[in-house]
Amino acid sequence: MRVLVTGHHGYIGAVMTRVLREEGHQVVGLDTFFYEDCGFGRDDEPIEAIRKDVRDVTPADLAGFDAVIHLAALSNDPLGELKADWTDDINFRGSLRLAQAAKAAGVARYLFSSSCSMYGAAGDDVLNEDAPLRPLTSYATSKVRTEEAVSKLADRDFSPVFLRNATAYGVSARLRADIVLNNLVGWAFTTGKVRILSDGSPWRPIVHIEDISRAFAVAMTAPRETVHNQAFNVGANGENYRVRDLADIVLATVPGSKVEYAGQGGSDPRNYRVDFRKFARAFPDFQPRWNARLGARELYSAYQEAGLTKEDFLGRKYVRLNQLKHLLAQGRLDDSLRWR
Repeated sequence: MRVLVTGHHGYIGAVMTRVLREEGHQVVGLDTFFYEDCGFGRDDEPIEAIRKDVRDVTPADLAGFDAVIHLAALSNDPLGELKADWTDDINFRGSLRLAQAAKAAGVARYLFSSSCSMYGAAGDDVLNEDAPLRPLTSYATSKVRTEEAVSKLADRDFSPVFLRNATAYGVSARLRADIVLNNLVGWAFTTGKVRILSDGSPWRPIVHIEDISRAFAVAMTAPRETVHNQAFNVGANGENYRVRDLADIVLATVPGSKVEYAGQGGSDPRNYRVDFRKFARAFPDFQPRWNARLGARELYSAYQEAGLTKEDFLGRKYVRLNQLKHLLAQGRLDDSLRWR
């Protein structure tokens, strides 16, 4: 298939483009390149790319593609809270505009990278795709609004699919240090302390970025009746963890590390366990290849190889909020997060 991947130069995109090419697809990227100088390790071979803000995409940009995989977004809760208008403009209106352009261009399948964070404060219940959506942040709200709006565009020629990823982890050429397992291993490696910002009790489902990429690949090529206008949680039932359980895994991975509870040590309201059986039923041959223990070891090895320092770990290269603040302070971005 000929597929356009938005956000191909981001954390997940850097891995997904490789996975799709390995499976024989013709991949073109589209990215605004906010994180162009934020590399970790070596990049894969560059691909054909459109340098463009997702908010400015037109049907002409999408002509000739069989599918669009939409990853581009302000990518976490702190970014979303920096200025709510940005998240609404990019994550919601930009995603809807992209879907409308894809439909107008005759693209048959639109795969939206959604999030399990939309389940919000759910406690110990295990939630499937029919569970109430209780988004607690601008980021999670943008995912809910996008799913609702894009779903209305579905017809016999245009099939949107909503893949609600668990919290991602794993090594990428565009590494992020601001997601839970990457962060815990990074703190342990650079400081000797597994730093927990809550009381460690919240539940988090996690999934490796290679497994996310493989899930998108199978959903992209699946028969229409299997995926048309449906939401799927992406992850594995055995990969729901309390944050303190992830900390224990990191303790067993990074020699000499110890747990440190930072701040007030209160409970994080973002607390949810997720049921991933719908995806497993739809794609019985798909098996995740990663779990938290393997992922922690992969991260620890990559941090060792890179000689990761605390300064880099906490700096702008691997923390998305810090990089955008840097570009704004330099005057390279305007107040709508567009390049000057």
